[in-house]
Amino acid sequence: MREYCLNIAGYNIKVKSAPGGPLLGPSARFEGSRVQSNKHDILIRVHTGQFILPAGAERVFHAPFVGEREGKTFIRSEEFWDVYRDKEGGLYICTIFPLEESQDRGTLIFSLQSDVWELWIEGKGGKIDPLAYPLDGLLLYYLTVISNDIMIHASGVGFEDRGYIFSGVSGKGKSTIARLWHDAGARVIHDDRLIIRKMNGEYRFYNTPVYNNDKPLEAPLSAIFLIEHGMENRIEPLSGVQAVSQLLANCIQHNWDKNITGNLVNAITDMCEKIRVFRFYFKPEPSAINFILDHEHSQKTYR
Repeated sequence: MREYCLNIAGYNIKVKSAPGGPLLGPSARFEGSRVQSNKHDILIRVHTGQFILPAGAERVFHAPFVGEREGKTFIRSEEFWDVYRDKEGGLYICTIFPLEESQDRGTLIFSLQSDVWELWIEGKGGKIDPLAYPLDGLLLYYLTVISNDIMIHASGVGFEDRGYIFSGVSGKGKSTIARLWHDAGARVIHDDRLIIRKMNGEYRFYNTPVYNNDKPLEAPLSAIFLIEHGMENRIEPLSGVQAVSQLLANCIQHNWDKNITGNLVNAITDMCEKIRVFRFYFKPEPSAINFILDHEHSQKTYR
């Protein structure tokens, strides 16, 4: 195909092969997000070949390729992806594709003030997956930046007419608590990475495509729980600076620009004025879900 459109977290993303560009072959994990639309929030034009960074472009962020073993992270390779900025403020993400055999390197050229981004990919021929890992997450992250939204490491569930987020770094139990909610009849929005958006004055959260054939899911946001494994189920309310700072630590962020960081802090601060935040120590068993439901029934702000 030469072009297609995705709807992810409410963003319309149009991907189009540039004149003389490649055939496009999106991953199966985006199949459920494909839509028919003439409108877009962002247009990505895809080219094949090598892109040379302009003279004077400065590297402002570096990310090594990390792995995980027995709950601990380690660096698999120093080479992965980097963000560069030129003298005029243009941005460039330069990446390798460690999970792709046919794609070697890519450069995404974009601006936080533009809705047209250019993508150059070097490869061995054949169809190109424009959003191959890690470009999928990187593109979504910068969409949240320009929209003043929040991308967070968290699992999220919809239960009846409410939605709960459970946030924590790797190993804190996001997938475990998602499974417990699933077994209790809840709808799991995602078990690792969510986008929170303020829509018409209300907060909602959305999944992001990670697994094959993921379909768009969303739920209203009623409360956020920062999770820890515990010997017993226990909930502690958080507010003010404590809630903001602890939520910020679990958000996906590239802290190379003070304005980007400041906007994220402001977005979280505004959210914490409307959404309840708790620390939740939980036992990895069904009693954890009953404990939350009992807690929610006892709250005057129960939704």
